[in-house]
Amino acid sequence: MQTKLNVGILGGGSWGTTVASLTAKNSNTILWARNENAVREINEAHTNSKYLPGAKLNKNLKASSSIEETISSADVIVMGIPSQHFREVLRIAKPHIRPWIPIVSLSKGLELDTKMRMTQIIEEELPGHPAGVLTGPNLAKEIHSGQAAAAVIAMVDKTIAKQLQQVFSTGLFRVYTNNDVIGCELGGALKNIMAIATGMGDGANAGDNTRAALITRGLSELTRLGTAMGGRRRTFSGLAGMGDLVATCSSSKSRNHHVGFQIGQGKSLEQIIEEMNEVAEGVKTAKVVMELAKDYNVDMPISREVYKVLYEGNTVNDAFRGLIKIESGSEKEPG
Repeated sequence: MQTKLNVGILGGGSWGTTVASLTAKNSNTILWARNENAVREINEAHTNSKYLPGAKLNKNLKASSSIEETISSADVIVMGIPSQHFREVLRIAKPHIRPWIPIVSLSKGLELDTKMRMTQIIEEELPGHPAGVLTGPNLAKEIHSGQAAAAVIAMVDKTIAKQLQQVFSTGLFRVYTNNDVIGCELGGALKNIMAIATGMGDGANAGDNTRAALITRGLSELTRLGTAMGGRRRTFSGLAGMGDLVATCSSSKSRNHHVGFQIGQGKSLEQIIEEMNEVAEGVKTAKVVMELAKDYNVDMPISREVYKVLYEGNTVNDAFRGLIKIESGSEKEPG
């Protein structure tokens, strides 16, 4: 790989744009967005006011509404596409992607129909391309305003991970490497359900003790499923697990916490989604996780109660009553 890599980023939402602005400091970066007005705004004003109001983007960042222009000369492709549209955009991009170049996912979700992680979709659609994930406690608006943050680039190949580490690391944005792609990816996807749970508690004024208990037991829950699916236990106590979980469960800037909070305040899911201009991945992931819990025979009481609120008409009070009814076992044991 050449020293200054060409980076093609697909997806002009808040996180895709933030990552593009970061990589533009180190590499030639083109960001693809569907909306022509957004492309013009990024190129002329160096802003993306819909997703990052008030933020100034790196002046070296270029935007395009052409996928071919964005990725045809790219040395690394970054997918900032929500999980339910990930495969579709990857298929459109496929004819323009050069052989063997790495493809990195920013998405923190699972595909509904197949229950697949995003790197599995990359491996299925583009075999031979190294597939990885950039994840961690990364709230886009904070990073864009220059606040310190840390992330993980997870690739099976450590050499590629180290080269990509240089692409994403900038100033106060520290990037670590990890070769547990499964664990890092699942940590990012599963914590969104816990963020909805803590949001529901915060919206209903359940208190700080309740939030702490949900985060702690939520970590235990996502670790059980994550390790059953092949992730390494220690990954879930790192940035991609506990770090991301704490940030997402504690912040009003988190989309999934926002969804839970609004539900806790009495709003319907339909109304909340209609009012949002970005995707809260945990809403769809909750469906997949219930199936995976059954497939792997893992008990996930918090996820189950969140699912019942989202899809079976249960109230937030029902959810907390359901969790209280579960008999407390040893803290080392499931449950």
